Parts: sequence; C-alpha cells; structure tokens
Amino acid sequence: MAVIFLSALAVGFSGAMMPGPLLTYTIKQALNTGPQAGVIIAAGHALLELVLIALIFLGFDLILQSPIAQTVIGIIGGALLIHLGVKMIVNAWKDRVKLLLDQDSATRRNLFFSGAAISAANPYFLLWWAVIGLGFLLEAYKSFGILGIAAFYAGHIGADFLWYGLISGVVGKTRRFIKENLYRSIIVVLGSLLVFFGGNFLYKALL
Repeated sequence: MAVIFLSALAVGFSGAMMPGPLLTYTIKQALNTGPQAGVIIAAGHALLELVLIALIFLGFDLILQSPIAQTVIGIIGGALLIHLGVKMIVNAWKDRVKLLLDQDSATRRNLFFSGAAISAANPYFLLWWAVIGLGFLLEAYKSFGILGIAAFYAGHIGADFLWYGLISGVVGKTRRFIKENLYRSIIVVLGSLLVFFGGNFLYKALL
C-alpha cells in the first residue's frame, strides 16, 4: 500500500502545482485571511474528492464523461469563475477590499465550502476523476480493496494539503509587509486570472 500512497502523492502534486482557479483563489485568500487559508480550502477540496470517489463507484463516472455533462459543467463552472473574477476586480477598483489580519469562524466556513465550489466549477477536475482517477482507483481496489482506495485517497489529498498549505503559509506570512495599493493590484491580477480560466472553460464547452 505504500506504493499506492506514494504514487497518489506524486500524481496529486502534479495536479496541485499546476496554475488554476483553486491555486489563484488560495493565494487571494491567503493574502486576505492569513496562512491557514490553504489548509481550510484544501479540506473543502478533499471533501468534494471523497464524494466524487463514492459517486464513481456508483457508476456516475459514465455521466461525467458524457459530452452533455461536460458542456453543462463547463458553462456553469466558467460562468461562476468569471463572476468571482469580475467581482474581485470591481471590488479592488472601487477600493472595497482590505487586508484582514484576523480571521473569524464565519470566514473559515466560507473558505471550506469555497474550496469545494471552486473545484466543482472546474470541468477538468471532474473529468480527471471520471477518467484518469477511475483507473487509479480500480488498480488500488484490485490490489487491496477498500484499504487500497483509502491509501490512494490519503496520498492524493496529502499532496493538496502540503502544496496549498505551503503556498498560503508563504503568502500569508508576508502579507503584513504588503501595502494596500499593492494588495489591490494583486487582487486585480488574480481576478483577471479567474476570468481567463472561466472564459477558457466557456469557450471549450461551447465549441
């Protein structure tokens, strides 16, 4: 099972380290709420992956692979990311964003559910699990049954917690040295990236 765990960890890092909506959101929230943001966001992401694994074993992978499902996911996900990105840009432009050096429980809950929502908005994330993830899961199940699945899941989410935790830790620790004007500029850039990702999802979904 150690091989399954380490393989899942390596595959997980290959996905987590790629620039995307979740990484962009993690950087934004690390600036806003501190170094713990990445771990909380990763927890929401991990919960969604656990649900997906359960759905895959119930046969829902066939639905996720269908062209209609991919189109719908792409349209909804793209629209959500564009909305989030535009909102970030507008709020920064109108000076509605501030560096928050303290975090409350409500913000923690928002980060957790946002981690799942941002992931679900990414059609490539869902398709990866329906196609590539399914292959890994079947191999793990054939070798060790449920324990194999647990080992793969632990390795996979371990990569997410390590990477997003590291990124938010570095960004969150340095945010006290960032001036408000620079912070707003960073938010505009991150919002623009979300708009780009969302537009890309929409474009490919409507092709």
